[in-house]
Amino acid sequence: MAENEIRQVMIQGRLIGIVGLDDVIMKTAQTLQGSTDEEIQNSLLAVSINNYIPATAREAYGRALLREFKIAQNLPVEQDSFNGLIIAVLGTGCARCSQLESDVRDLLSEMKITADLRHITDLKEIVRYGIMGAPALVVNNKVVSARGSAAEKQNPPMDN
Repeated sequence: MAENEIRQVMIQGRLIGIVGLDDVIMKTAQTLQGSTDEEIQNSLLAVSINNYIPATAREAYGRALLREFKIAQNLPVEQDSFNGLIIAVLGTGCARCSQLESDVRDLLSEMKITADLRHITDLKEIVRYGIMGAPALVVNNKVVSARGSAAEKQNPPMDN
């Protein structure tokens, strides 16, 4: 894995790009197996070499990085305490993906709903959701619609 790859992590209700997190997680898993959460957090905060971590948010970053570490190691994870609406469009940036993002943005605006809307184009991030086709719509980390899903196979879209 390249050290300069960016992984997006939810920290204090905001999606933050962290450079080199996958590499630090891999090194921590190899060297600190069986360590306490605090020791693992301190090791994971080594990402601060390539990332700015505000002193006032260091604890929140530590908790978020520990959560990502546990997910990567298939360990039990506490639910994130952020209660807002998080919507993600998964897709590589094709016209359909961009149209879905635009439609969702328009709908949120029309209905006056506040949400964190993002368009995830990184294939590694998309694969983590286990979808087979794009675009896909994810609401609060749950895939609610994906091209190639069972519902779409029953009612295939009509291409012009």
